[in-house]
Amino acid sequence: MTQMAKALLVDDRRENLMALEAILQGLPVQSVAVESGEAALKQLLVDDFAVILLDAQMPDMDGFETATHIKRRERTRHVPIIFLTAADKDAQLALRGYAVGAVDYLTKPFDPWVLRAKVSVFVELWVKTRQLAAQSDLVRERDAQWRVLTDAVDEATALLRAEDDAESRERAVDLLEQARWGNTA
Repeated sequence: MTQMAKALLVDDRRENLMALEAILQGLPVQSVAVESGEAALKQLLVDDFAVILLDAQMPDMDGFETATHIKRRERTRHVPIIFLTAADKDAQLALRGYAVGAVDYLTKPFDPWVLRAKVSVFVELWVKTRQLAAQSDLVRERDAQWRVLTDAVDEATALLRAEDDAESRERAVDLLEQARWGNTA
């Protein structure tokens, strides 16, 4: 059973977090809201996220510093970050956001449907990535089983070619049965 994708919402204002949660309502994503960059970094230690919606301007650790820490960590460096900010007077802030690894930078007020669409894309990518990883694991497992079986067939064939007697045939059958049921010694 696959787990539901999660979106990390980071904003120092509770009302903004509530608005973001309302915007994402109905999407196949679980919202996890935190009120600081520090809290976001702690949350990223325990959960995997499909996308991060990050307020650029927060007290203490702002969004840019938070994003820098996120992108430095091996576990979180590939999580897409969408910056959200009320400050659109300075184009340099958007450039700074992209420089620290954001995939997008939206200024408030933004169209909630546009944000929903962007989050949906990242959630779908997250789900597809998980599905591909599961399929890859299955292929690796089947390859390993195939190798065990072919090795057993090769060994049984060599045994029969070397000694064609009842005992050798019985050992060859045992080898194949063990490989078939995964009881290799």
